[in-house]
Amino acid sequence: MSLGTQHDGQGGGVHSEVREVVTVAERIRGAIETVIEGKPEVLRVTLTVLLAEGHLLIEDVPGVGKTMLAKALGRAVDCSVQRVQFTPDLLPSDITGVSIYHQDRHEFEFNPGPVFANIVLGDEINRASPKTQSALLECMEERQVSADGRTRPLERPFMVVATQNPGDMEGTYALPEAQRDRFMARVSVGYPAPQDELDMIDSHSAGSPLDALAPVTSAAQLRALADRVCEVHVAPGMRRYVVDLINATRTAPELHLGASPRATLHLVRAARAHAALDGRHYVVPDDVQALAVPVLAHRLLPGPEARMERLTPEQIVSRIVARLPVPGPR
Repeated sequence: MSLGTQHDGQGGGVHSEVREVVTVAERIRGAIETVIEGKPEVLRVTLTVLLAEGHLLIEDVPGVGKTMLAKALGRAVDCSVQRVQFTPDLLPSDITGVSIYHQDRHEFEFNPGPVFANIVLGDEINRASPKTQSALLECMEERQVSADGRTRPLERPFMVVATQNPGDMEGTYALPEAQRDRFMARVSVGYPAPQDELDMIDSHSAGSPLDALAPVTSAAQLRALADRVCEVHVAPGMRRYVVDLINATRTAPELHLGASPRATLHLVRAARAHAALDGRHYVVPDDVQALAVPVLAHRLLPGPEARMERLTPEQIVSRIVARLPVPGPR
């Protein structure tokens, strides 16, 4: 079902307050699908994070289209895009920028780094050292860069789309908990279905489909849509449901580290965007349940018993959601 054919659950069609959100999201999704085929759930989470003004972590094995997805998103929006290839020798100043002294003027001039863009593509982020990875902490949380005694704001929209290989692969560093917590959601692209892989052979035979991808929206329009998403209603019962879900991760015996208060805010913001993509101006339990795994799982640390049972954070979150009572009608 396309994004624009959803109903508001009360017998009506798309609500007027979020009609433009649905329309623009459908255009972006259509543009990305010319490059990435057969991944509707991944694209749904990607659009949710984009409209919620969050950051996205794409984790999977090499060669499944992680970087292609990030590039396609950047091409679909008419805004500034910068790519950073993370390597072990990358320095923090290579990301944030560096001050250069001009001998003729006897003064320093700050040269902005690639982080001064609307969409920053961080390729293989876990191949850089933890010191370099930490250069993104202030940028991702506070949308600013502090250097040489000055604080420089980053322009909206600002989104970091980072790709990483699984942590057990050679040459990777584990992302610090503080950085994982700044990503609103994590998705896994996965291998394509056989038919999609056959179609990929045809679409990529004459060159990269990225070359033909044209922008379908602008930075200004994205800012306006993000402001509209913030107005999606979250009833008191739904707020309590989110808080109960977060607190359940902190008391779950399977987990050594539960979700943070930042995770609470991220889940609410993502639920608002998810509701808007369905054409609704209010959040329902389905929005929270659909996003619980991508928004929460990458922040959690399983305990010793869970590791012995080989339980993944995704499985633990699904169990918590299944046993948590769902709030009744408003």
